Amino acid sequence: MERVVLVTGASSGVGLALCRRLLEEDGRIHLCIACRNVQKSEATRDLILATHPAARVSTVEVDLGNLVSVLRVARELRCRFQRLDFVYLNAGIMPNPHVNFKALWHGLLTGKVLHMLTTAEGIMTQTDRLNGDGLQEVFATNLFGHFILVRQLECLLCGNEKPSRLIWTSSSNARESAFSLSDYQHAKGQESYSSSKYATDLTSVVLNRKFNKQGLYSSVVCPGLVMSNMTYRILPVFLWKLLMPIMWLIRFFAKTYTLTPYNGAEAHVWLFKQKPEHLDALVKYHSCTSGLGKSYVEPRKFDVDEETAEKFYQKLLELEKETLERYSDLLD
Repeated sequence: MERVVLVTGASSGVGLALCRRLLEEDGRIHLCIACRNVQKSEATRDLILATHPAARVSTVEVDLGNLVSVLRVARELRCRFQRLDFVYLNAGIMPNPHVNFKALWHGLLTGKVLHMLTTAEGIMTQTDRLNGDGLQEVFATNLFGHFILVRQLECLLCGNEKPSRLIWTSSSNARESAFSLSDYQHAKGQESYSSSKYATDLTSVVLNRKFNKQGLYSSVVCPGLVMSNMTYRILPVFLWKLLMPIMWLIRFFAKTYTLTPYNGAEAHVWLFKQKPEHLDALVKYHSCTSGLGKSYVEPRKFDVDEETAEKFYQKLLELEKETLERYSDLLD
């Protein structure tokens, strides 16, 4: 029986590379790509079929930052499939990023620059805003939209003959210092991306506790620093071109400088080949690349408190109940 794989954020970057690599691993899968609109979905499908003409590729459209869109696509997927074997929760945004060059210079003087360059700690901020649902846009797109999608697809993910998998794209920028239970949407801060990725890590931990016995397993990956549409918004393109030789050199010291989307998808693909029962629920799997260009996966323990994770999960359930009451007509 063919495996059904859903990938969000499939139109570019790690998502597109992941789709191609999954088909290289198993050309028999049914790959369902989720993009923001019909044009992106069809263009992405054409790109994939150009290199894998025999592949079975279907499309759905979803804006993870819009709850109506999420509920509609969940209903469509429930009608279309009897089960989902893998869901790659990869879509994400980082709006209006700003680099703090003063902090970067201070890091250079204090010897912390390599750590700052690999985690973006203290050197990158974002300006967030409310979306149409009254939620912080980054939180809604990167985490809550995916959370609602998973909750709406439980009937396709739980109780199957073989385990189903959730694989979240997190970040090395996911830091506890950027996250607060009292402001979990990060309305008051300037590190909404970091906060949303730390919230992703917390969510995955609790999902395993709640759903492993029902055959659903959750994992978190970090693609490393990848040159993608998201990255190119941080600095002007000409500056990235000037920096690229330096970044290739940094990779000899910073193995998470994967740089290409193909390398960034290494951990995603590695997890595709693993038995979930043997994986550690408290580990994040990092895509790494050696200075000579060899890709590999490095597991690292989460920097998460399980009690905080449980409290946050309960807040997600409360927000879910509150928001879905407005859209009862879209629920079965």
